[in-house]
Amino acid sequence: MSTHSSVILFQGDSITDGGRSRNDDPNHFLGHGYAYLISSKLGVELAAKQPTFYNRGISGDRASDLYARWNEDTFSLKPNLISILIGVNDAWRTVNEEPSGVTDRLGRAYRHLLEETREVMPNTGLVLMEPFILKTGATVERWDTWQERIGQYQNLVRELASEFGAVWVPLQQTFNDALEQADAAYWLWDGVHPTAAGHELIARQWLSVVQNSPLAIG
Repeated sequence: MSTHSSVILFQGDSITDGGRSRNDDPNHFLGHGYAYLISSKLGVELAAKQPTFYNRGISGDRASDLYARWNEDTFSLKPNLISILIGVNDAWRTVNEEPSGVTDRLGRAYRHLLEETREVMPNTGLVLMEPFILKTGATVERWDTWQERIGQYQNLVRELASEFGAVWVPLQQTFNDALEQADAAYWLWDGVHPTAAGHELIARQWLSVVQNSPLAIG
């Protein structure tokens, strides 16, 4: 599928949110993260076709929170392509044994979300992004537990991508490789949230994978 005059939607948690505004100000509504970087590059390259980009990431969201707002923040926008990055908050609350993390709902909520999307919007392209961490800041104290949980999520989301015919964007190895150039905090300042350089890494990987896939925006 090649999307023309497309509507591209970025969904997720704080990593996607990127401090975006909650109004229609085009200078701020895409935030300052990877969604902004991808949109700015493709927006210039495809200016003649004027694609529309939306960012509906919300800081703190888990997969179940994403599913709860899917009607308002996804279906109502009628996107041609949906890009999803979720999972770190599910892991954070479970690893830290918070009340909201007693039951790990990532798998079932993510599946419900994808099933409903395929039912309501069968022709919409799906891009599933791999959750990622590095050993610094918030992840150091329980690093082995973090690795185990995120590893489970990575396998789960990769399997869901295959099952639902989505494009899979691997990111953990991208960050692991980046450690050869600079330490973990340079890319993910607290082990979870990207710096400006970290967001650029994500954007480059997304563009490399998606723009060389059947979902290429053009």
